[in-house]
Amino acid sequence: MRPEWSKLEETPVIVKQNLNEIIMNLIAKNPKHQTMVNRCVNWLKKYNEYNTQRDIADGNGDEKQYAKWDKKCIKAFDMYLEYLSELPKREVTQIEKSELY
Repeated sequence: MRPEWSKLEETPVIVKQNLNEIIMNLIAKNPKHQTMVNRCVNWLKKYNEYNTQRDIADGNGDEKQYAKWDKKCIKAFDMYLEYLSELPKREVTQIEKSELY
């Protein structure tokens, strides 16, 4: 049986966009820096995901989960900063102007 179109049109569609679901690759201004830019972007995506989970744990009042996600946030941001320190300023500026930052 085929569904009736009128029923399909009435069905609400909820679209959620997560930053990690969006394939976002920044192209480095200098190709030799592309690997480091990719690493920075990947660690920044991880940080954003962990930060979201930390905020949820904080909202729920779960201190154990908050501490877990806080540790992961700190590690991810430290790794991001480590790779960022190896890039020239123009590449850093490009990453900081992106949607992820």
